[in-house]
Amino acid sequence: MKERKELLYLQIANTIEQQIKNEILKVGDKLPSLRTISNEKGVSLSTASQSYFELESRGLIESRPQSGYYVSYTHKRFRSMPGTSQPIIAKAEEDVEDLIATVTNNSRKAHIMLSTGVPSSALLPIAKLNKAIVNATRSLPDSGIDYERFGNQKLKKQIALRSLLWGGSLSEEDIIPTSGCMNALSFCMLSLTQKGDTIAVESPVYFGILQLAKNIGLKVLELPTNPVNGIEVDALKKALERKKVKLCLLVSNFSNPIGSCMPDEHKKAVVELMEHHNVPLIEDDLFAELYFGPHRPTSCKTYDESGIVLWCGSFSKTLSPGYRVGWVAPGKFKKEVERTKLYHSLYCNSITHEAVGSFLENDRYENHLRKLRQTLYKNSLQFLRSISEYFPDDTKVTRPKGGLHLWIELNKKVNTVELYNKAIQQNIGIAPGRMYSLQNQYNNCFKINSGLIWDNKIEHALKELGRLATP
Repeated sequence: MKERKELLYLQIANTIEQQIKNEILKVGDKLPSLRTISNEKGVSLSTASQSYFELESRGLIESRPQSGYYVSYTHKRFRSMPGTSQPIIAKAEEDVEDLIATVTNNSRKAHIMLSTGVPSSALLPIAKLNKAIVNATRSLPDSGIDYERFGNQKLKKQIALRSLLWGGSLSEEDIIPTSGCMNALSFCMLSLTQKGDTIAVESPVYFGILQLAKNIGLKVLELPTNPVNGIEVDALKKALERKKVKLCLLVSNFSNPIGSCMPDEHKKAVVELMEHHNVPLIEDDLFAELYFGPHRPTSCKTYDESGIVLWCGSFSKTLSPGYRVGWVAPGKFKKEVERTKLYHSLYCNSITHEAVGSFLENDRYENHLRKLRQTLYKNSLQFLRSISEYFPDDTKVTRPKGGLHLWIELNKKVNTVELYNKAIQQNIGIAPGRMYSLQNQYNNCFKINSGLIWDNKIEHALKELGRLATP
């Protein structure tokens, strides 16, 4: 009986494996449920489960919590992921502001906007948010036209409650609402630095952070960063020991552009370094809710016992980019950040903050996030499959465990600014890697957004990109 059971589960597993390798089942496809397999094959749920476990062990399928099993195998594996970055330590030789402006402006015109950093609006709960806006105008004093003098209490309470998901213990009084995450980062930088100070960041890093620092008059130290584990802790340690770093800014979870996620032990080690050297850490935790695994990753703030971490985030990547609802929990720097906010923006948008606060009060947000994560995960598999099929053999690509971004490294003969210029002629927008550094580097890399609705147009665009990227 035992031999028959083993034979059955292996038979099921082998049949499915053959379907995958013959591309009857493709990467990103959802497999039948265990109950369906049990009924169709006339086997027990245990045998069906054992067959899927066998396929998982072969690296052919992956389990998604509360969603099911998906094909993860691609017949054409990349030789490797991009390696740890080795940033150039030199004075910036050229300005990329014109490139950033061009890419940003053209992204509104391109039919396939792979350069953007937000999910497709079709994946966002627009109708429910519209209703929340209407309710906000009815519930707020004077229909919400007055200043929100102390920050929306409902919103602050919900952000504080959600900190429990990553091991935090924030209260609503720890939260300062802002007009988006960049607004929060700006307040933190302005509060803690003076012109000429040096800040340490990952490399590559979101161009908005680099341009903000440059605009304030700060020097930027770009540190080696691994596409899986994030910033190299030893490199950060050496930088801090030189006592020239005024503060550090890290995107701890699913960073833009490379999608790295710092392991718990790295986050803890970084916070301990900050505390030892008494250097503030600004944590941009914008993408943490978009995880593909069973639970949300921790934050650096999770391990902060002294208030050295200024934890920033927003709902721009999960609910609405245009509502501009963000926050910072500035720890022991609250007074400084509150004063900066007062000087630079006074107050926030009372209506959108009330609407989002109300949206978070029940299960609507969590239900929305669950669906969004499932879609983003399936999308990432489809993007990886297409890149593996259509791009040159020596292409390297990241495989993040959450977020919206894929970082692609091409042959060094390929200049991705030139690739961008060719692609935009085909109405395809990408983000050249040169944008993500103040130094002249990452010229053969680019970032794409996998948070779009997957369809034949996207696949065709990736196929065309692969053709254009071939030296």
